[in-house]
Amino acid sequence: MENINIIEILGYVASVMVAISLMMKDIILLRWLNFTGCAFFVAYGYAIEAWPVAGMNAFVACINIYHLVKIYRNKSQQAQTA
Repeated sequence: MENINIIEILGYVASVMVAISLMMKDIILLRWLNFTGCAFFVAYGYAIEAWPVAGMNAFVACINIYHLVKIYRNKSQQAQTA
């Protein structure tokens, strides 16, 4: 059996995280898991010098952060008005 290196494991973990995130019903958990998977894919893409992989996942990670900030701000505003 061929040895699997840490970079390959990182790629597999990233794939599993993104796949699991897409099964979530809770949008906040979906965004956090997807962000984590994307961050791992950025590291993986950088490690194997696959710039389209790193770039696209960095973009998606930013989208996840944007939506998480928006969700948490809305929750904060709703708590203040209640």
